[in-house]
Amino acid sequence: MNSAQSKLTLPNLLTGFRFVAAPVLLWLAWHGHGIAFMGLLAIAFLTDLLDGMAARLTGQVSQFGATLDSWADVITYLTIALCCWWLWPDVVSRELVYVGLIVASCLVPALVGMFKFGRFTSYHTWAVKIAAAAMGLTLYVLFLGGPAWPFRVAAVICIIAAVEEIVITWLLPEPESNLRSVWDVLKRSRNDR
Repeated sequence: MNSAQSKLTLPNLLTGFRFVAAPVLLWLAWHGHGIAFMGLLAIAFLTDLLDGMAARLTGQVSQFGATLDSWADVITYLTIALCCWWLWPDVVSRELVYVGLIVASCLVPALVGMFKFGRFTSYHTWAVKIAAAAMGLTLYVLFLGGPAWPFRVAAVICIIAAVEEIVITWLLPEPESNLRSVWDVLKRSRNDR
């Protein structure tokens, strides 16, 4: 199997769906199709959940897949921020600090990784997974007319996850993928001494 074929795996195709969905999400939001936007976004969130599971179940975990997934996450989060601004500008204006925290929680760890390693990091920690789930669920609550406090809590969880990613980047001598937590990195570091 050549290199291109080895990258056309089920997990990478699931991740790739988010790249394809991003311009469609932008189009839906620009044209004011909020319900269709939320429906497609739910499918994108589902593929984010399934790609990692599929990679582990099929033994197709790879550095390429981890990096692809991280880029898809960044593109999805930036697309969400812009689309929600177009669809629900009053809500976004009211919650701008928390929206900004979520966007920063995605971008700042990536920039720190680029600064230290010259490339994008792909840790996929448990904290990031919890933060993504919290953000995804509370986004629906917020933009479909529910209370704002769950979204605000999710923003704080996103910041905590981002701080953990930055600490991991600071601790690692070279980039790694698919780390569970900063505690695993610290434990391994102690064992290596």
